[in-house]
Amino acid sequence: MKDSGDTKPAAANPAAADLSCEVCGLMPEPTKTRLTLANIAVMLPIELLVHALVVETHLPYVAKVLVLTLTATALVIWVAEPSAARILRGWLHAPALKLRRKLGTAPALWRARTVMQDTPGSLHKVTQALARLDTNILSIHVHPVPGGVLDEFVLSAPGNLSERQLLEALHDGGGSRSQVWPTTALAMADGQTKALSLAARIAGAPDELPLAVAELLRARILTPAEAVLEKHDAGTRLKIPTAWHGPITFARPGEPFTPAESARAHRLAELAEILAHRPAPLPSES
Repeated sequence: MKDSGDTKPAAANPAAADLSCEVCGLMPEPTKTRLTLANIAVMLPIELLVHALVVETHLPYVAKVLVLTLTATALVIWVAEPSAARILRGWLHAPALKLRRKLGTAPALWRARTVMQDTPGSLHKVTQALARLDTNILSIHVHPVPGGVLDEFVLSAPGNLSERQLLEALHDGGGSRSQVWPTTALAMADGQTKALSLAARIAGAPDELPLAVAELLRARILTPAEAVLEKHDAGTRLKIPTAWHGPITFARPGEPFTPAESARAHRLAELAEILAHRPAPLPSES
């Protein structure tokens, strides 16, 4: 609990206060129409009150005009505009708040992995758990692993859904060792298509193998010194042999490589080796 001396008064409109810039603390500029209407709503009662008080005095006409002008100007600058910005803050920034709410509820893409028992109905159970969160499964790949199957999903979930809620849904659906990561629409490109695209790249330049595999696996290439540091990697390291580079080790912390990913990487290495040792074409006779 915070000490009572550190407590601050709550904002009149917390949702609108959240719109303030984290750097300068300023709110976004409201639309001209709303700002004008807000100023009129605050200034009109003040000016009417000032006029009513001054008109009843016995001051000369010029003095009345001068007092009205100075008083109204001071009240507008020091009272009306700050009051309008504070009292009508929610209404002034309503368009920005509406857009913020739309962005907050817009679907977000996630990649998820969970290990399931290889039994009938296990996939149906986890899909039901995700459906209860209004989460749509865009793609799924199943990889055999020791002790069951590794289900890999691309999910479209409501924007206000947290990583913890997704992990709980996967656990409720019978999954274990679950992991989730925010992702982009590029995740919708299936592994086979991506591997074929990179194979075409290697066909033109076999030396591109390390970079191509790193792109395929979304992994980092380890130097030989880094590769020998840690032996127990929990499946987050992958070594592929090559005839001219020597073994190349890739690392992806927190995201173990699947058997399918390993197979694709090894096939790319085989392709690069075949192309690198292909005899040069004989010069054509003129």
